[in-house]
This record gives sequence, C-alpha cells and structure tokens, in this order.
Amino acid sequence: MIIILMGVSGSGKTTIGRLLAQDLGWDFYDGDDYHPPTNIAKMARGKALTDEDRRSWLQSLQDLILDRIKQGKQAVIACSALKESYRSKLYVNHIVQFVYLMGSFDLIKERLIRRQRHFMTSDLLASQFAALEEPLDVLAIDISAKPEEIVSAIRTAFNI
Repeated sequence: MIIILMGVSGSGKTTIGRLLAQDLGWDFYDGDDYHPPTNIAKMARGKALTDEDRRSWLQSLQDLILDRIKQGKQAVIACSALKESYRSKLYVNHIVQFVYLMGSFDLIKERLIRRQRHFMTSDLLASQFAALEEPLDVLAIDISAKPEEIVSAIRTAFNI
C-alpha cells in the first residue's frame, strides 16, 4: 500500500506522515523534497506554482510511487495533490490510497505563521485553497485532532 497524505500547506502532511510511517515501519517521503530548486525559490518569493511548474514534480513523485510498487515496498508520501488531475497522475493503481487532511483556513494560517524554516509562506495559503479541488472519494480527516489520533484513524480506516 502507498498512502498519500494530501492537503494544503500547513495541514500536517509531514508531521502525520512521519508518525504514520514510523508507527507502521514503512518508508516516508516528503513531496516537498521532490520539487526542483526553481519551484522552491518561486514559492519562497511568495509566488504560487502553476500547473506547468508542477509537471516535473508530479512526474518525480509518480516515478517514486512506481518504484516503490515495483520493489514491493509500502510507503507514506506527503504531497499536496490539490487538484484531481494531480491525484490522477499519482493514482497509478489501487495500491495507492489518498488521505485528505482537511482544516479551516484560519487554523491552517495560524499553523503556517508559527512554522519556522519552511519555504512555503502563509501568504500563499489563499492560492492553495483556491486551487484545492476537494476529493469526494478518499478518506478525509479533520486536522483539529491530535496527530496520534489522526494516525490511529488512518490505521483503523485502512485496517493496517
């Protein structure tokens, strides 16, 4: 199984992903690590990425997913996957499952303001919410719960 934790920046994808992967003994991959330097520089300047900017990033993540599946390895991946077309690119087969970490704009903005040492600024949050196409057919979890409770809910939902 490949679990992709999706949602806007600040929704807790990396925090939950690390905890979940550690709990399961699986590998964890942060989608931010697969952005080319030009994307990171653009976001650090407060500029939203375009679909074209994301093309190579999504291809890198798809390659990672295919590699993990080929090797028979399970993984947790943190990736915004804001649009249906992005999720379609990453959904290479039924082994891939998405978890939508959802929360209010105000809660997430507060988290981003407190966050240190990250290229994504709170100024870009509105553009992320504008780009977000909320998925209807995936596990959706409210991020107001404690991280351990979120991990438990994911494990229960997927029976893992």
